[in-house]
Amino acid sequence: MAEGRIIKALSGFYYVQAGGEVYQCRGRGVFRNRKVTPLVGDFVSFDENDDGGGYIMNIKERENELVRPPIANIDQVIIITSAVAPGFSSMLLDRFLVLIENKEITPVIFITKMDAAKEQEKEEIRQYAEDYQGIGYDVELLSAKDSQNLPVLDHYFQDKVTVFAGQSGVGKSSLLNALHPSLLLETGEISKSLGRGRHTTRHVELVTVRGGLVADTPGFSALEFAEVEEEELADCFPEMRERKRLCKFRGCRHHKEPKCAVKEAVETGEIKSYRYEHYLQFLEEIQTRKPRY
Repeated sequence: MAEGRIIKALSGFYYVQAGGEVYQCRGRGVFRNRKVTPLVGDFVSFDENDDGGGYIMNIKERENELVRPPIANIDQVIIITSAVAPGFSSMLLDRFLVLIENKEITPVIFITKMDAAKEQEKEEIRQYAEDYQGIGYDVELLSAKDSQNLPVLDHYFQDKVTVFAGQSGVGKSSLLNALHPSLLLETGEISKSLGRGRHTTRHVELVTVRGGLVADTPGFSALEFAEVEEEELADCFPEMRERKRLCKFRGCRHHKEPKCAVKEAVETGEIKSYRYEHYLQFLEEIQTRKPRY
């Protein structure tokens, strides 16, 4: 029995990379009976056939997994957001950050199209970048001309499994094309009438980029907190997570409770007010969502 990693799933086949070769495998019926679906990124053991194919026999325990896109064992998610077209939104960025923090995956922030922004927009985005760096996130501000100077980004990819995430139209496929020109991914034009890009990425596949593996994923149009519980939300904001032990009440929701260290940090400016406002909006959203049965 051989061991490898699933790098692509397409039409019922799983393409497993092992020892420099790729084997086209099928999943055993036992997985269907257990309602377990092999995912791109899974480490698996498989039985080889003589024709270069095989059957997946076992899936190793996952470190983490995402539902959308369906992928497992990720080191980091690079959130790609743009300065303009679509315009930068700290609210949308925070939604992505919460979903990634909730999975205990490292987020990295790339803000593209800086060269297309007006001077005032650039100044505002630089301030946001400073805020997020202050929280502890890596932030890169990128312009179209940076596609000729991408070696400065190599350290983000080396020996890591990376997922790109972001709204449609922010330049995920364009950036991947610049990082790995032989991919020639289809890049969708932004539909001005809809204000979003077309879904140009059809399936999840891990490709070798700059010494690591990268998955390009479809643009997200909905980012609900279906898997985030209200008691977990503050932990998805690192600046709140590190202060919650100082709150008077255990299980403090940092909303209406007295002697709350998080609210005090908002008042002193140690926690940015817009981050706290987003937290309250997300908390209300989680508290009022319909129960799942």
